[in-house]
Amino acid sequence: MKLRKGDKVLVISGRDKGKTGEVLSAVPAENKVIVAGVNVVKRHTKPNTAHPRGGIIELTKPVRASKVMAIDPGTGKPARIGYAFTKDGAKERVFKVSKQRAAIKDIKKAEKKAEKKADKKDDKKAVAKKLPAAKKKEEK
Repeated sequence: MKLRKGDKVLVISGRDKGKTGEVLSAVPAENKVIVAGVNVVKRHTKPNTAHPRGGIIELTKPVRASKVMAIDPGTGKPARIGYAFTKDGAKERVFKVSKQRAAIKDIKKAEKKAEKKADKKDDKKAVAKKLPAAKKKEEK
């Protein structure tokens, strides 16, 4: 299971679909997580040592890990979690992004580079145009 305590998650199915919360604890043996504010149930209890008055108690029950999706802290969007090895051999968690989103980012980067090159060419042309005019004035 790739979810950990403290991760922000989005519920993607069930009655609490669309809610977000923090993982309070993970139960890897059952492939479940307990998320704050999600899957809250009411339990009617008799008086006992833990609850002397008894009554209706609200409990947060575990949710299957497949029904929640981690939220990337950098972008704030839901993402899958993977693992990658750094150059020094350490294993780190990586929030994956869809290939389509990555392709859009690549296109935007290429456009920015093209704009910068065009700006540099325009600057050179403008300087080249000014130089001959300046030389002509000096000669007169």
